[in-house]
Amino acid sequence: MWQADAARDFGVSGLPGFIRSSLHSPKMMAVLTAYLAGFVLHAVSVVLLPLYLAQACVAFSMPVTAVWSAHVFHERLSRQQVVAVSGVCLGIVLLAIGAGSPGSQVESWGLPLGLSGLLVFCGVGGVAALRRRRPILTGAIAGCGYAGSAIAMRGISVSQTPTAAVLISALMLPAFGLLAFWLYSMAMARTEVTPATGALIVTQTFVPAVVGLVFLGDDVSEGGAWFVSVGLVLGTVAAIRLAPRSHARPSGAAHL
Repeated sequence: MWQADAARDFGVSGLPGFIRSSLHSPKMMAVLTAYLAGFVLHAVSVVLLPLYLAQACVAFSMPVTAVWSAHVFHERLSRQQVVAVSGVCLGIVLLAIGAGSPGSQVESWGLPLGLSGLLVFCGVGGVAALRRRRPILTGAIAGCGYAGSAIAMRGISVSQTPTAAVLISALMLPAFGLLAFWLYSMAMARTEVTPATGALIVTQTFVPAVVGLVFLGDDVSEGGAWFVSVGLVLGTVAAIRLAPRSHARPSGAAHL
């Protein structure tokens, strides 16, 4: 909530101005500190759990965000939104039931090359969404940024001498993190918190899930494919259902 509150007070939308404003905002610096602490825990979970489950656990922040934003910003939740938040939570539970073993670390060039393409997409797409004042789309692209950060962790290995591919994957972490943090902040500055977060959760969960299962060797438990499939679909559809009620907030932010 502090992230949304601070971003709404900045009056800027460009990345350089956002960074300057953040460095002078105690509230935003507190948010960044919390993000860094969460990043350490998330990095451990990405190694120990399949990506689809690690990301789904992060999505548990959604009900907290929805309830707290309704209290702090008086953004009342409709019945549809309450059902949608419940659907996200149920989807996460189903994912946990069907979870199997995680894939191994990847040190080939395919991963950093794919991440580079995703980073370009997030940068170009995010700027375009901001210019067109599409906050829900901005939130979804921010989710792709956080997805890229999670996927990049699978390309980092400390068990042996780092290769060039591993170093590039490591450099992707702060790049994706900064870009996603900026876009998510701008999305919440321009619309209600819950719909922006719902859009972020969809891509932040679904993109790594697909990449992990198809390319990185993540597995499901015996007989768990049904739970994982239903959980992903239910969580994604429920998060999407948060968006239709949203409306753009008046913004005095400067043009990019």
